[in-house]
Amino acid sequence: MTIGRTISIYLPDANPQGVKICEFFDSIVKAVSIPRAKLDDASNRSELEQPGVYFLIGEKDEVGKPQVYIGESEVLLTRLNKHNKEKDFWNQAICFVSEKNNLNKAHIKYLENHACEQAKLINKCALENCNTPTRSSLTDQDRDFVLRFFDELKIIMATLGYPIFEQVKRSKRNMYFCKSKDADAVGEYTEEGFIVNKGSKSNVKETPSIQQSIKTFRANLVDKGILKEENGVYVFQEDFTFSSPSMAASVVLARTANGWAEWRIQDGGNIKTLDDVIRKKQDGRE
Repeated sequence: MTIGRTISIYLPDANPQGVKICEFFDSIVKAVSIPRAKLDDASNRSELEQPGVYFLIGEKDEVGKPQVYIGESEVLLTRLNKHNKEKDFWNQAICFVSEKNNLNKAHIKYLENHACEQAKLINKCALENCNTPTRSSLTDQDRDFVLRFFDELKIIMATLGYPIFEQVKRSKRNMYFCKSKDADAVGEYTEEGFIVNKGSKSNVKETPSIQQSIKTFRANLVDKGILKEENGVYVFQEDFTFSSPSMAASVVLARTANGWAEWRIQDGGNIKTLDDVIRKKQDGRE
């Protein structure tokens, strides 16, 4: 049985678009989320005088991954003010501190390194850090404390709309296929979108009637190295999450497509569409 958690979100100026203070009821981890335009409004927050780790977040890139820079500072406000003058890409900062103010320099250096490594591993953001920060040396006790802190941090990040450390929950049981001409793709419908598996194949030649947005998105996937041409077909170089089944099918088939009809699954002796399995069951049509 899953045990629920409660997160408190406090709006100091009662503005949902302004500064947010986020914390668990049963944890020392506290986050301060600050729109760049509200940095001056947050300058009197005592949390920003503490040591902690921070995330600078910018717009999503051409394939939907947010730009993220990860850093640490013994005085968060000082570092944020410096980035406000020197870094252009970001529009949101999320800072993490301890409610007990018991993070030290070694802790936050370890957190910074671990966060960067996890961001690269999960691959849900475009990391702006040029180099992976150095990992500090900790005792086993301090390392476990920091890793528990990170586990809480990533839940708050996801709650604030940035699930960059969350592995997609995959069953590997309900795998759908999409085939046409050279295209031969396999994927799964998840809570985060439709995931097309690494190694899936997509048609190279696009139909004349393909929507420009799909054409542009395919070109961006090629530019980013997510799609690579091999023997006259595009091959997915990694698992990739699409925002909808239709965008996934359109990219695979190189034409405008209805993903609810194009993604299919073998069900005993029958072939069922994604629509049959998901939407018809949800609205009682089956």
